[in-house]
Amino acid sequence: MEDSNTIIASNPSDHNEHIPTDNEQEYDSDELNNASGSGIAQKKKRRLTSNVWGHFEMLPLAKDGKQRCKCKKCGATYLSDSKNGTGNLRRHLQNCKKRSSQDIGQLILQSNSSASMSVVENKFDNQEFRSLFTACIIMHDLPFQCVEWAGLRSLLRYLRPDLHIVSRNTARQDCKKMFVKEKVQIQSLLSSCKGRVSLTSDLWTSINTDGFICLTAHFIDKNWRLQKKVINFGFMPPPHDGLALFEKLQLFLNEWKLDSKLFSITLDNASANTVSVDFLRNHLNLKHGLLCNGEFFHMRCCAHIVNLIVQEGLKEIDSCVLKVRESIKYVKGSQLRKQKFLDCVRQSFLESTKGLRQDVPTRWNSTFVMLDSAIYFRRAFMHLELGDSNYKCCPSASEWEKCVNICKFLAPFYEITCLFSGSKYPTANLYFPCVSTAYASLKNEMSSDLEYIRRMTVGMLAKFEKYWKDFSVLLAIAVILDPRYKFNFVEWCYKKLYTGTYIIELDKVKEKLESLFANYSRPIEDTSTSETQTSQSSQKTPSTTQSTTMIKSQFLQDYDTFEVEVTMPRNRKSELEVYLDETKLDRNSELDILQYWKLNQYRFPQVSSMARDVLCIPISTVASESAFSNSGRVLDQYRSALKHDIVEALVCTKDWLYSEQDAKDTELDAVTDDIMGFSWYLGYIADGIGPLAVWDSGSVGLVVLVLVLDRWCWWTHGLLDSWLVACYHSAVVGLLSFCYLAFETLSLD
Repeated sequence: MEDSNTIIASNPSDHNEHIPTDNEQEYDSDELNNASGSGIAQKKKRRLTSNVWGHFEMLPLAKDGKQRCKCKKCGATYLSDSKNGTGNLRRHLQNCKKRSSQDIGQLILQSNSSASMSVVENKFDNQEFRSLFTACIIMHDLPFQCVEWAGLRSLLRYLRPDLHIVSRNTARQDCKKMFVKEKVQIQSLLSSCKGRVSLTSDLWTSINTDGFICLTAHFIDKNWRLQKKVINFGFMPPPHDGLALFEKLQLFLNEWKLDSKLFSITLDNASANTVSVDFLRNHLNLKHGLLCNGEFFHMRCCAHIVNLIVQEGLKEIDSCVLKVRESIKYVKGSQLRKQKFLDCVRQSFLESTKGLRQDVPTRWNSTFVMLDSAIYFRRAFMHLELGDSNYKCCPSASEWEKCVNICKFLAPFYEITCLFSGSKYPTANLYFPCVSTAYASLKNEMSSDLEYIRRMTVGMLAKFEKYWKDFSVLLAIAVILDPRYKFNFVEWCYKKLYTGTYIIELDKVKEKLESLFANYSRPIEDTSTSETQTSQSSQKTPSTTQSTTMIKSQFLQDYDTFEVEVTMPRNRKSELEVYLDETKLDRNSELDILQYWKLNQYRFPQVSSMARDVLCIPISTVASESAFSNSGRVLDQYRSALKHDIVEALVCTKDWLYSEQDAKDTELDAVTDDIMGFSWYLGYIADGIGPLAVWDSGSVGLVVLVLVLDRWCWWTHGLLDSWLVACYHSAVVGLLSFCYLAFETLSLD
């Protein structure tokens, strides 16, 4: 094989470079003297000094008089005259597939800036490899025993024979070292945070009955980015009462030095959590660590509250939900039933890509998804009831209609649950519009024409108002800090929600807002000025010290306050009032509220500081609960014997390093069960309809007529008796089957 892309210009550096090799060809002086003594003028042969010649073998001159060489590994031939240079040979060495990777001791050929050949050693950092392998164990929840897997060791040894592979104990220690290293960075991030920190906490029990408590910090960093970090995942021994929880939380806060930087803590509705929060609030108030004496400190998990509210309403319609659930279980029971149901879906001409899902009774949003999917396939269920005598739990037409109305009624609560249940939660300003919409929907349904909807509403509304007062004010303050809504939106909502007493409720919001803002509008003492004054006062004479005592008397301090009130303009507005008086932004505009306050933090330094703390408040404990879904993979049945400090290192380090890559919201697809895959059914229909292309016009017309009759049958099923519907549908199925069998017979002939 000859390379046509040869380099014509020679490379002078190749002639000046001399690197001795075993295969380098030398020409002695006797040969040259014999050539000159014969009287024949012969050209002096060149010395082959480039190191590429060690990989090529010179060939005899060809008939065309051109000198060629051959690769010793693959046999490829190239022109080797001096005018061709060695660039083509160098490129071949880099791409030669038969060249051994160990022939020159794991060296690679590289071309430097001067276009000359250089041999550079491939650097390998064993410490960097250990760090990457440790990160791999943490990221993919691998067991420490993976370093001793024979297959993995063989693979790594093939890539690098001299690789030192650590033991499982060393891998465990490497994970702990990485945890300590990353913990220092998280502590630095928290200390550099200019605002306050909000917390969420939850408890979890592993498969070996060990209790764990997770503490998650939520804050906005100095670059105005919303951060969520699992700062503790510790062992929680029994008892799990309020006092024990308080002592554990206090220990965590002291460890991270967050006593004076807390704004709120979000917990579920367990009674032990309420007791622990009361203890913690009193403890922090003694240190003056909370704003407004901890009035906004305790937040209840709104996701749990919405679940309680809807479960209260679902009690009134248990019969409908139970029949739908049992119907899906029946279809799921065997492959034959699935096949029958697929035939019913096909004969009902329904799209099968929607899927049919079975719910988890403890999660009402999965029940909503189940009802929504079952309603779409209700005609298939009714058809299955006609053709399967064993199917006894099909809802009646009135019960299907009840399910439709219930889904419409529960749709706002489903949207709220999806918003609350995301581990990638939004800022707190988005909650009030959704919650107020659901509250208004409940009040409107009190006058519904459907009696079962009114019964549902009574129980749900009582449960809603029980918890509404606990979080409505803080959610209202959060939406006021959104420049698209401000105070006017809260006022409008309260007019709709509180017909006669909305002014009283609105005054409460205004009072809480002003009291919270007062904590941010207080002037900050200049420590440098106070230090200067202290140093000057220490050098004064006793008489001067006595006059200083008079200056600091309470009587004269009252005069200073009076002077400030007199000199201050009467009509001066506070920073909060200036913000509220500005024109609102368009409500439908897409706004990054954190970016907005980042740009306006110098115009409204006090309001922006308040917004930094309020907007990061978590409204649910899902962020902490999501850590337990990961810990379930860490503490599986094979690794449940891990020590508690190792568990904390694995869970926290994974959250710190890979939270943005791995944190996905808990999709209902992972909770609900799609009872069958319908993708193959589309091909089944295509195979059945495909032969229609070769039918004659009469056959096609017959099929079209049958389809029209079938559609008319279903559209009028509410006006006909059930036996007439069954007769029509049986006739349709029979005609379709007859047409298909007739075509199959004709095609075989």
